[in-house]
Amino acid sequence: MAEWVNGKVTQITHWTETLFSLTLDAPIDSFTAGQFAKLALEIDGERVQRAYSYVNAPNDPNLELYLVTVPEGKLSPKLNQLQPGAEVMITKEAAGFFVLEEVPDCDTLWMLATGTAIGPYLSILQQGQDLERFNHLVLVHAARFARDLSYLPLMQQLQQRYQGKLRIQTVVSREEAAGSLTGRVPALIEDGQLEAAVGLTLNAETSHVMLCGNPQMVRDTQQTLKECHQMRKHLRRKPGHITSEHYW
Repeated sequence: MAEWVNGKVTQITHWTETLFSLTLDAPIDSFTAGQFAKLALEIDGERVQRAYSYVNAPNDPNLELYLVTVPEGKLSPKLNQLQPGAEVMITKEAAGFFVLEEVPDCDTLWMLATGTAIGPYLSILQQGQDLERFNHLVLVHAARFARDLSYLPLMQQLQQRYQGKLRIQTVVSREEAAGSLTGRVPALIEDGQLEAAVGLTLNAETSHVMLCGNPQMVRDTQQTLKECHQMRKHLRRKPGHITSEHYW
């Protein structure tokens, strides 16, 4: 059974009307980049909880989580209204297997995310450990509108930090925006636009793909990778080319 501790909100950043980040101070156990915790509030006498991935590196004591407000949701609208100093419950121990330890060696590691699912990759890249076994890193963040690319400045900082090893690409589906591809990730893979934009080849011989986000995007992209690039899901007992995590 999960052990809960109290965390104190030290900062809340409102990116848009619905996207926001919470920064917490809490006595949690150490975690692995890519893992998630659960946040909870007591609402009408009930502990309402949801899972959210850490954005910060494990060695950063400022615990950061990237959230979207679900209008009809029980928890996210309440979290969006918190102010610095407020308390929120958080699981002491993180969970999840969307970590580099589960990813096999390859030449190019593709990290594809929609929406708030960019979080695990930012944690992994900020931590910077166990990445030397990949020659190339590709980080793709897909959102509906350019204004939803909240962490683009951090992505650009990380690109500079990795000195050519990391390539970043943004994708928007509801408008055209400078520097971003337009459309859905599966279609951009199928017609070769994503490969052309980053200048690297996506194939089963040299690549591994991490998928995180909207379950429909994950399913559709898996199918596209299977049909167009002969890739298959990666399992410990049967190594493959795709590691995925649904975000709700």
